[in-house]
Amino acid sequence: MNVNIHASWKEELMTEFEKEYFKNLSTFVTDEYTSYTCFPNEKDIFNAFDHCPLDEVKVVILGQDPYHGVGQANGLCFSVQDEIAMPPSLINIFKEIETDLGLPFPKTGNLERWASQGILLLNATLTVRAHQAGSHQRKGWETFTDAVISTLSRKRKNIIFLLWGGYAKKKGAKIDTSKHHVLTAGHPSPLSANRGYWFGNKHFSKTNELLISFGKKEIQW
Repeated sequence: MNVNIHASWKEELMTEFEKEYFKNLSTFVTDEYTSYTCFPNEKDIFNAFDHCPLDEVKVVILGQDPYHGVGQANGLCFSVQDEIAMPPSLINIFKEIETDLGLPFPKTGNLERWASQGILLLNATLTVRAHQAGSHQRKGWETFTDAVISTLSRKRKNIIFLLWGGYAKKKGAKIDTSKHHVLTAGHPSPLSANRGYWFGNKHFSKTNELLISFGKKEIQW
């Protein structure tokens, strides 16, 4: 696996790339992409970092796994490529934005526009085999993304972490809440949302209110 990642992140995470677990992970990912169809495209594995340099991160949204359908994943959690139908969780995210901020439903589910504003759209696992959800879990990605969260927690302050669902909440256990702000809600998946754990959380207006209080530019959701 070619670790093609933004220089700001490469400098901070170099020690991770040199660890045995990451070398094993790299070998595994290379073998998977050679032998099977995997997502996202290899050039997009570190897309979240390339669109959001370390010193520009204002908000972090944590996902679990890339989408495993053809043409969906683009290296940003919850995001899909242009012209691809929006998955149910993403539809529910936009429904909440629509209610919370009165914004019209977008024409595309590509969230690069969020990433370019300082939102790190980070999946816990950065790759997946086609049509096999969770197939690249417990191979080392989770250790790497834990290190990313710890780096942000240690090096920065006043980052807003949006943790949706039980998995994301556990993943965020290392966040220093004396320096950062954590907003939690149920997962936007239909199962959780339809039980009342997602809609009405107002995370998008709350995030902007916090950013303004820090003297930062609000997000154009």
